[in-house]
Order: sequence, then C-alpha cells, then structure tokens
Amino acid sequence: MSVSPVKRQKMESALDQLKHHTTVVADTGDFNAIDEYKPLDATTNPSLILAAAQMPAYQKLVDDAVAYGKKLGGSEEEQIKNASDKLFVLFGAEILKRIPGRVSTEVDARLSFDKEGMIQRARRLIDLYKEVGVGKDRILIKLSSTWEGIQAGRVLEAEYGIHCNMTLLFSFAQAVACAEAGVTLISPFVGRILDWYVANGDKKTYEPSEDPGVKSVTKIYNYYKKFGYKTIVMGASFRNTGQIKALTGCDYLTISPKLLAELSKEHVKLTPTLSVKEAQACNLEKIHLDEKAFRWHHNEDQMAVEKLSDGIRRFAADAVKLEKMLKERMFSTENGK
Repeated sequence: MSVSPVKRQKMESALDQLKHHTTVVADTGDFNAIDEYKPLDATTNPSLILAAAQMPAYQKLVDDAVAYGKKLGGSEEEQIKNASDKLFVLFGAEILKRIPGRVSTEVDARLSFDKEGMIQRARRLIDLYKEVGVGKDRILIKLSSTWEGIQAGRVLEAEYGIHCNMTLLFSFAQAVACAEAGVTLISPFVGRILDWYVANGDKKTYEPSEDPGVKSVTKIYNYYKKFGYKTIVMGASFRNTGQIKALTGCDYLTISPKLLAELSKEHVKLTPTLSVKEAQACNLEKIHLDEKAFRWHHNEDQMAVEKLSDGIRRFAADAVKLEKMLKERMFSTENGK
C-alpha cells in the first residue's frame, strides 16, 4: 500500500521510529556518519578502524598514535603494538565527543584463545582511555565469544568493573555462556549467519521473519528476558533493512552508515516484534553450560563453528594490515625509503 506524500511528510522515518523501541548504535569509525545519524552508542572493530585510518580526514590521529608508539620505545614490535592500541583509543575518544553513550573497543582477535592475554589487553586499553580523560563507564571492551573470551569477560566484569561486549556470537551456546558470565552486552551476528545459510543451503532468499540470523537473535532475546538476565542483546552485522525492522524492540541494534541512511529514507510503519511480555510467555527451558557442555553444544552448530573461526581470522587479518600500515609510517622514513 502506497503512502500519500502528505502522510509521508507527517510519518517519522523508519530510523526515527526504530529509536522509540530500540537503542540505535552506529557501526562505524567514521565521525561524519556519527554526527549525521546521532546514535546513542558506537561500535568499532579492526576492520572499521583500518578503513577509517586510511581516510585523509583522520591522519592526525594516526600521526599521534605513531608518535606515542615511538615515545614509549622498546622493540619494533612493541612500538607498533603500542601505536595500534593508542590508535583504537584515539578513535574511541573522538567518537565519545559525538555520542552521549558508550563506545566499543576491540581486543586483538589474535588473543581469542588466551584468557589472560585478553584480560591484560583490556586493562591496558582502559588505562589508555584514562590517560585521555575517559572513564571506564563509557567504554565497552569487545572480546571474541570463545570460551576463553567469555571467561575473560567474567573476570573483567566481576573483578575490575570493566564492561564487556561479546562479539562474533553465532550460537545459542555462546549466548547462554555469556549470560551466565554476567557480561554487560552481547553482539549476536545476523548477516553473517544468513550468508552461511545462503552459501550452504538450497534456499537463497528469506523473508525477514524467517531469516536464520533474525531467528537466532529473537531466540536469544526471548531466553534472556524470560529468565531475567541483565545482559543487553545488541543485534549486529546486518545485510538489509528488512533484518533490522524484523528485530524492532531488541535492546540495541548496531547498524552501518549505509543501512542507517536507507532507514532514514524509509517511511513505513514499524511495530515492535520483540517484547519482554512475549518473551516471558515463550516455552524455552533454562540450561546451564560448563566448559565441556559449552564446547559440545557450540560444536553441534556447524554454522557457528565455521563463522566464529572465520570471523576471528578476518579481524586478525585486518589487525595485521593495520600494524603493517603503522610500521610503514613509523620505520620506513627512518630507513630512507
């Protein structure tokens, strides 16, 4: 049914309507997109920082990170690592000037199976934020949702009061373990789940309500609300606005600038599809997962196993590319290249 031009002018955009029911988060390292769409929070990852760091507008941040790495000294590897951490924090601090909420900053994906390494790096990032005047209450530390990552999140939350965002979450087992660990927020992926089913099944298109990624987040949301978990559910990794609209009512949704732009131009009525009331009436049963049970249940989900491994490799590869870029900035001029 078409909407008349007069009604369209009066009707709020899909994005504005979405903001009434769900906290909208910008999935970007680009300050201009944040200024334009005015999200409450923002998320970053190595891929987004790598892309932003290559834009002319952000070269001062890169230069400052390089100077910081050199100032601390140490081996070439240590200088690059310190510059990389500093760059993440400088981007995060700039983003926080533009939003009222929190920014997510990711721990190196190459530490995904190193619990103590993740705890140490997370604390380092929080210290770097403190150096630039940003308190830990405005930061979410992103960790891979491996068993080790989830347990690192448990320690960071309980012992250090550091809020965690568990990323690369594809299986129900991961979601249950995160809830039991008491982390602040999870980022269950939607688009990458759809990608897997399209690539590995006969069905190539899905209605939003039947989208396997949408169904995954819906089940997790219902489980959390039914059993009173405080962990925030933030749907992530969207391929189209249909997926986003089908999750209206979810606690948070983190959305790319491209899809934020599309939602801001759409004028269709949005009604919440997720609600606490409906979640509490669903017939899910509560389960407990120790390490052995977690590994078994996660392993039973082929999609989740493959996408978690792939996601870690992709983020790690972009971290390597970012370090290579920093290395060229830091050392190539010294070598007379």
